[in-house]
Parts: sequence; structure tokens; C-alpha cells
Amino acid sequence: MASAEPESSQTPPPAGENDSELANLSKKQAKKEAQKAERLRKQQEAATAAAAAAAASAEADPFSGNYGDVPTEEIQSKAVSGRQWTEIGSLDAERAERMVLIRGAAQAIRPVSKKMAFLVVRQYVSTVQCVLVVNKEWVSPQMVKFATGLSKESIVDVEGVVSIPKDPIKGTTQQVEVQVRKLYCINRAMPNLPINIEDAARSEMEFEKAEQTGEQLVRVGQDTRLNYRVLDLRTPANQATFRIQCHVEDIFRRFLLSEGFVGIHTPKLVPGSSEGGAAVFKLDYKGQPACLAQSPQLYKQMAICGGFGCVFEVGSVFRAEDSYTHRHLCEFVGLDVEMEIKEHYFEVCDVVDRLFVAMFDYLNETCKKELDSINRQYPFEPLKYLRNTLRLTFLEGVEMLKEAGTEVDPFGDLNTEAEKTLGRLVREKYDTDFYILHRYPLAVRPFYTMPCYDDPTYSNSFDVFIRGEEIISGAQRVHLPELLTKRAEACGIDVKTISTYIDSFRYGAPPHGGFGVGLERVVMLFCALNNIRKTSLFPRDPQRLVP
Repeated sequence: MASAEPESSQTPPPAGENDSELANLSKKQAKKEAQKAERLRKQQEAATAAAAAAAASAEADPFSGNYGDVPTEEIQSKAVSGRQWTEIGSLDAERAERMVLIRGAAQAIRPVSKKMAFLVVRQYVSTVQCVLVVNKEWVSPQMVKFATGLSKESIVDVEGVVSIPKDPIKGTTQQVEVQVRKLYCINRAMPNLPINIEDAARSEMEFEKAEQTGEQLVRVGQDTRLNYRVLDLRTPANQATFRIQCHVEDIFRRFLLSEGFVGIHTPKLVPGSSEGGAAVFKLDYKGQPACLAQSPQLYKQMAICGGFGCVFEVGSVFRAEDSYTHRHLCEFVGLDVEMEIKEHYFEVCDVVDRLFVAMFDYLNETCKKELDSINRQYPFEPLKYLRNTLRLTFLEGVEMLKEAGTEVDPFGDLNTEAEKTLGRLVREKYDTDFYILHRYPLAVRPFYTMPCYDDPTYSNSFDVFIRGEEIISGAQRVHLPELLTKRAEACGIDVKTISTYIDSFRYGAPPHGGFGVGLERVVMLFCALNNIRKTSLFPRDPQRLVP
């Protein structure tokens, strides 16, 4: 008679087998639990022993309060102590015999013995040597041991007396020492860093010397640097680079403000391409097609139509080009200018001339320390420039290249090789690394560029070069709506996407012109660095979206 129960897909075990299996499982589980309990007991005993040893050590060390790891709650804005910190960069002989309190990163730790150690502390671009020597008033052997146990790049507070050493100190910016009385660790860095700051800061000269002596040095590659950019930025050269970049932006703003320009901010979400190409980052804007702005070009022109007279902007620019070169990025900081002109686009060139000569003068006079820091790791020759910036026509440049054996299409553009060759020729002939090339062929310029009055195959436009590489593009703009529409259509631009831009010229628009320059490229070429990624804080190129 068939059973009313459903058949099992597995054959049931013989009677008593389940009980045996459960018993085995119980034994295994009990064994694991016992092992776990034993491990916890040993860990607890070890912790207790360590605490007892620490307590005994503290009792034995009368200076235990002079060092240690600062508890988390003490750095959670618990209280204001009123203590005064001193900048490491300000430590000099005038502070000798004075007590100071400094904070920085533990750049190097060198034990000499159980009774003595050296600690180099870094703050920004400045470093100072701190000395721990066992004595009867402040420093114990345990304190020296604590110091030598710190991991590199840990953040520390050091309190001590400034002293002047007998011999010059190698490897630090400050030529004084701090005789340590108190040392506290604010935050410990991981013991093994992905890259060492010393390796990342090495110069090519060091590698050349190492090859001669057979010494093996670690070379940190560009991708590795960018993968761990936060560490890479701590090198003296990088600290200096971005301080110079800050100065360039500041000079740009201050100079233009002094000349009556108005700072503006334009949209970065736009309905169409401003450059007429396909290299845009497209996105959906609430159901409407849009893209990230390739430049503020159209909007800064509209600001001129709005009656501002002359404007500038510092802001992000986005290019979706698949450019894997040393000088292209998908996102960079644009320094843009637009201004009314009375008679000639040379009025714009005049602003370029005055602005950049003033900028170069300021950097050379004010940023000597920063330039020296860069020069130590990446040696370069100072930029040569004239009081009155050299101006050559495009055809004059073509003729110079032709005479040197380089053929260039007089109605085309200059490629990178031709630009570098022309830069070398200009330096040899005119003794300058900075010059303006104008009257470019119209076919290679954007649709909003004004054609030349005497030859419409050329344009009222210009490029500016540093060390044979282009940094600025500028021109007189088309302010006549009919001609602007015609030029846009000829360049394959859907006029509907820029209709509000073209309409702005129908209400009365003054003749005007302007230019744009990449902040990162200016710094790269002024300092003769070989890659624009060195002058971008967190670069964005076709292959990099992090960190």
C-alpha cells in the first residue's frame, strides 16, 4: 500500500546515524569554541600584561607625561588651550634659546642610540631637525624609544628650545635645531606607505649619480604618483608648483581688476558645443540634451553685449578629446578674457603682453624659494622674455620654418613638431621664449573668429607660445549676427543650439575680442615641466577619473 508521505529525493540514513553525526558536529563545535575561548584568554592576558608593563614603565619613568599618543577625545575640539604654535618656516637664529611649539609630519626618524635620536619634522615646504637626548629634566630612554617607534608621516606636536648647531644641517630647510622637551603623536600614519616621500622627491641628478656608483634607487613613476597623489603632493617640488599656480591665478585676477575688468562666472551646463567639434561631454539635463562647457566663450561675449565692457573668468573647462599627450587634459582651469576693442585686435594682444610680462616678473621676484624647490628636482632654464612681447604673423612663422627646411601649409595649422621648431628658431633669432603669432588661417579657427579685412582666408586671431608650445588662443570675434550665423553653419554647428547667443548680437553689440589660457599649461611651461599632470592637483585625462 502506497505511503501518503511524499518521496524524498535522498535515501534516509540508517537508524542511529543522525545521532552519531550530530554528536560529531557537537564535538567539533565545542572544540572550536574552546579554542576561541583560549585565544581570547591569551589576548586578554597579553593586554593585561601590556597594560601592567605600561603602568610599571610609567611609574618608573618620571617623564611619561612628556610624550605619548594623544587620545582621540583630546583632538575632537574638546577645549581651547590657548597654546601658541610656531610655523616651522619661521624658525631661525633669532629664536635661539626660546621655547617653541610646532606641529608637522615626521619626515625622517634616525635613532643614534638608546639615549639619543633625531626627528625631522615637516610643515608645508619647511623642515627642521628635532633632537632628543636623555637627560635628568625632560627626556627619558622610554621617550627616545617612543620617538624612534613613530611611523614616517605621522603628525606630531613637538615642544622644545631652539638652538644653533655648530655645523650646517644637511637635509632641512631651517638651519636651527629644536631640543625636544615634549613629543606627542596626534595621528599615526600606516607603517608601510605606498610610496616614500624621499623616493618621490629624488632628482634626475641623484639617479645619474646612483648609476655611476651602482646604488639602487627607487624611481616613482607618473601613474604611481597619481594613484597616491596625496603622498606625492607632499614633495617640495609639488608643494612649490601649486603655490606658484596659486600666484599665477592671483596675478591674473589682480592685474585685470586693476585695468577695469569685471570678474564673472558663466554656466558649465550648456545646450550645445561652443567650439564646433564633437569633443564634448554629453549628458541628460532633465530630459534635454546638454553638455559640459568646452569654454566660457559664448557667455563671456554675451557679457560684453550686456554692457560690461571687459570681463574675465577663472573656471573649469571640459574637453572630451582623446588626447594622450603631455599637455592635454579632459578638465582644466581656464583663464579667460573678453573685452571691447576700439579699432584693432592688437588691443587684446597689448593686454596679453602687459599681463604676462607682469606675471613673469612677479614670479621671478617673489617666488624664488618655490622656483628653487622645483629646480632641485626638475632642473630648468629660466624663461626668457622681452619687455615688449615679440609679434610675428603666421606667414612670417611659416617662412622661418621654410628657411630652416620645414615645410608648412600656409593655409593650415602648425603641428606640435612645427611649433617646437619655430620656438627654437625664434629663441635663436630674437632671444625670447615668449612670443605672439597672429593672422592665422581662418579655416583652422572657431566659427566666431573675425576674418581679416584684406584677405578672408586669414583671420584677426593669434596664438601665444612659451618654450615652443601654445598656451593662448585669442582673436577678434564676429559681432555681426548675419556673418556669425553664416560662419556657424559653415563649421557644421546646429544654429538652433546657440540661438540665444546669436540673438544677443541683434540688440547692438560693440566690436570685441579676447583670449583663453589654461592655468596648468602656463605653470607647466614657465617651470619647463615635462607633463601637464604635474601641474594639475588631481588630473583628469581620458584614462583617469580617480583619485
